[in-house]
Amino acid sequence: MQGKTQNAYGKIFVSAKAIAKVANHYSLDCYGVVNLVPSNLTQSIKGLFSKNDFTRGIKVKTENNRITIDVFVILKFGLSISAVAKNLKDTIKYNVEDFTGMIVDCVNVHVKGIRV
Repeated sequence: MQGKTQNAYGKIFVSAKAIAKVANHYSLDCYGVVNLVPSNLTQSIKGLFSKNDFTRGIKVKTENNRITIDVFVILKFGLSISAVAKNLKDTIKYNVEDFTGMIVDCVNVHVKGIRV
């Protein structure tokens, strides 16, 4: 699936993989996020065979020029889960909207674990 938008220069198509890479990059920069984990078995197996999987832990769905992003994370122990999740949502939403020019409908944060 890909997102599409239009401006004065024409139509722009952005692949879901590109959106996932941007979301992956900015989610790892958020304070309190230790790592991203695969969302399902398919991503786990794919991660075994590729050295740098920049889309791991991110699931992107585009519908009617709106983006929905699911992020699967491991957080740092001792921090407020809700504060880290809100910061992560805001960071991803802002940067993906800035990158694509499309509207991010929602960012869902799935906490898969806590690490010391």
